[in-house]
Amino acid sequence: MNNQSPKGNRIAKVLSRAGIASRREAEKIILAGRVKVNGEILTSPAFNVLDSDIILIDGDPIAKPDQERLWCFHKPVGAITTAKDDKNRKTIYDYFPSNLPRVMPVGRLDLNSEGLLLLTNSGELKRKLELPSSELSRIYRVRVKGHPKEASLDLLRSGISIDQESFRPMKVSVDRQQGANAWLTIELKEGKNREIRRAVSQLGLQVNRLIRIEYGPFKLGSLKRGEIIEINNKSIRRSLKTVNIDMTKENNKKRSQNKYSEVSRKVHRKLS
Repeated sequence: MNNQSPKGNRIAKVLSRAGIASRREAEKIILAGRVKVNGEILTSPAFNVLDSDIILIDGDPIAKPDQERLWCFHKPVGAITTAKDDKNRKTIYDYFPSNLPRVMPVGRLDLNSEGLLLLTNSGELKRKLELPSSELSRIYRVRVKGHPKEASLDLLRSGISIDQESFRPMKVSVDRQQGANAWLTIELKEGKNREIRRAVSQLGLQVNRLIRIEYGPFKLGSLKRGEIIEINNKSIRRSLKTVNIDMTKENNKKRSQNKYSEVSRKVHRKLS
């Protein structure tokens, strides 16, 4: 019996690292028959590829994996966290500069939420930052209409269930009462759909402003609404190390190319 693992990497992982899509979306692309490897259409994502293999999507070759990059974006209220919207509403991509490479949001912020949204060109890094097992904290400033009571907030601190869906315990503190409104700071370890709004509404309170100020080791800081900044590679590596997340081996191999890549990007910015 041969117990050796097949050589190479799973095709979905390779597509993800190339910035094509997340692993899950890459699997859908494969199942749709859009991917060819060495001239053969793939019918299953359970397939390993080597660096020497020729991979095409819709007839076009994929680019080699780029260095993993990460941006912080201050998402404004009213922007959709998607590339396209059927109702022609403004999306986060409308705020990005034209020379920004293809990026994917890490997690989501709903239409009426604002604050820190991480962006990356790497599907692999996106996956690591989103995995529940990564245990990354998401911290929010939340303004609610009403007068929150400590006894009610204890329900959130101990973990609440809504419509048979359980939410993990949240860290909640009351910062101040301001007339009819109160400001809370809420820390989560997961990112379920509209989690804070749904949980707070169970206490008879209504969220009227929600701002994400931290995602893992990354902070919103003084970033202005609609502004985007890139985090340099050294800072990414140092920040991720504090939460026990490693960047990919491919990224380590590319460190020697960083000086050239950075010069190239600077020239591109000057010309654009």
